[in-house]
Amino acid sequence: MSVQRFYDDLTEYYHLIYANWDASLRRQGKHLDAIIRAYLPNGDLDVLDAACGIGTQSIGLALSGAYRVTASDLSPASVERAQKEASARGAAVAFSAADMRHVFEHHGRREFDVVLACDNAVPHLPDDGALLHAVAELHRCTKQGGLCLISVRDYSDYPGSGTQVHHYGVREQDGKRYVLLQVWDMSETMYHTDFYVIEDDRFGPPVTRLARGVYYPVTTDRLAAVMQEAGFSDVRRLDEAFFQPILVGVKKE
Repeated sequence: MSVQRFYDDLTEYYHLIYANWDASLRRQGKHLDAIIRAYLPNGDLDVLDAACGIGTQSIGLALSGAYRVTASDLSPASVERAQKEASARGAAVAFSAADMRHVFEHHGRREFDVVLACDNAVPHLPDDGALLHAVAELHRCTKQGGLCLISVRDYSDYPGSGTQVHHYGVREQDGKRYVLLQVWDMSETMYHTDFYVIEDDRFGPPVTRLARGVYYPVTTDRLAAVMQEAGFSDVRRLDEAFFQPILVGVKKE
């Protein structure tokens, strides 16, 4: 199944995952800023968001302070929307479409003070080998002394097998009601997700839209080991700093 198609299909509705997307992007930007400044307290910093989606973290960081933000994502539809959302908020972000496994060449072999891939993006990679390839690419994009931030779901909180239903809730927008939920078919090595968006204008029959995706339920311990294998040092899991567990690694000088 295509990861690009999964996010292309969700692009129009992705903000509905959050009860208030605009407030959330600003809050996430502030939380990421606090993590970054704990390591790099001084100066304007160059940031690469290697899995930007519709801009939740990249726009938030651009609005929060002294960051020059570059952002890319596998989904061209998401990138197009991110550009529009950034412009609407006066956020200066350089967006483009790129696979995170090839971002070093895509961004002109440029190095950044901070490289991030948040909101459970890297578990779309199917196994440890693919993860190592991607994280090594993030390492290439990181300056000496710079940071890599990766946030993921804590899969130890979920049963390792069977079918699960995860609700995002009910949203109201433009006179319509939206119900969002995911159905996961779990195994130890991968799980399939069906992401349903049910749209109801309360006059005619509801319309259901479906995006299908696949994830590798990698543990944070395993992901930390992959980051270390890729060359990052002092890899730490932070549990209270962001809305998901976030792993921080340093590229030592």
